[in-house]
Amino acid sequence: MIALGRGLMIDEAECELRFFRAGGPGGQNVNKVSTAVQLRFDVMAASGLTEAVKLRLIQLAGRRATAEGVIVISAHRFRSQDRNRADAFERLIALAQEAAAPPPPLRRPTRPSLTAKTKRREAKVRRGVIKAGRQNPAAGGGLSDD
Repeated sequence: MIALGRGLMIDEAECELRFFRAGGPGGQNVNKVSTAVQLRFDVMAASGLTEAVKLRLIQLAGRRATAEGVIVISAHRFRSQDRNRADAFERLIALAQEAAAPPPPLRRPTRPSLTAKTKRREAKVRRGVIKAGRQNPAAGGGLSDD
C-alpha cells in the first residue's frame, strides 16, 4: 500500500506492470533486455481513493487516461528495469497526490462600493481638467471664459 495522505492509499496490487524493450542508450543491452515499464492503474476500480479524487485524477492524467478510466504511465528513462519501475510509481504517486489536494476555492464575484465608484469618477474629472488645460487657447481648444 502506498499512502498518499488524508487517508488515501494506492494498493500496488491494483497496478499492472508490463515490461518491454526500450530504445536509447544501453548498447546491446537494449536489444536483449526488457527494461522499459508500462504501468497501468485502473482508477475506477481503486479501493483506497474517494470518488472526487478519482475524478480529479483522471482529469489531471489527461491523455495518459483511457476512456475506461485506466491511467497508463510509460517509463523508459533509465537503463535498469528497477529504476524504471520506481520512476513509473513515483510519477503515479505525484499525480495522485496532486489529485488528492483539495481544489482552491472559486473566487466570489464582488462589486465596487459606492465610495470606490465616486472616487473613480472624481479622478476621471480631475484628469480631464488637466488634459483640457494642455490645449492651445489660440486654436479654439481648452476651457473658455465666455
